[in-house]
Amino acid sequence: MDSIYQFNAPLYNSENFPLSQLQGKTVLIVNTASKCNFSVQLNALEKIYQQYKSNGFTVLAFPCNQFGQNEPLDNLAIKDFYQDQFNISFEVFGKVMVNGPETHPLFNYLKSHTRGISQNRAIKWNFTKFLINSQGQLVARYAPRTKPETLIQVIENNLLQAAKLSAARGGKKVPSKIPLFTPAKA
Repeated sequence: MDSIYQFNAPLYNSENFPLSQLQGKTVLIVNTASKCNFSVQLNALEKIYQQYKSNGFTVLAFPCNQFGQNEPLDNLAIKDFYQDQFNISFEVFGKVMVNGPETHPLFNYLKSHTRGISQNRAIKWNFTKFLINSQGQLVARYAPRTKPETLIQVIENNLLQAAKLSAARGGKKVPSKIPLFTPAKA
């Protein structure tokens, strides 16, 4: 069974990051850009990451300069900007191409595994989001305008499924309605 685990990607500092080290985690992959009007979503992404990271959730930011030249910074400056402006602590990768002949293989995989009307379709803008389950499979693709906080329920559902799968592998029983997660305080 293919999954995102077959890919590697360079972090902002050029260090190779094998996505296989994310096995068992629920992942939200986002193509980002510091100068994009949607960059305010980084605040919400960090809040969700902080709320759920202890439950096996992570966010991966893949900067891209293909849309309106909204990512003019170099990789180290991107990481600094994201930390300074949005205080993010999740992984930031080096700039990638998400469309065209130089598309990073991960994004070719994500586009080809999208179901429905968006299948194999080009990414239209920054902050397209891809939710990945704990087995490394694409669950859903979300448009740039989709606010991260609207994904909390589907993230929680995937984390609950991952907890059940993990418990089943370990021979433990997990009730179907266990209150694993508490909503964020406003």
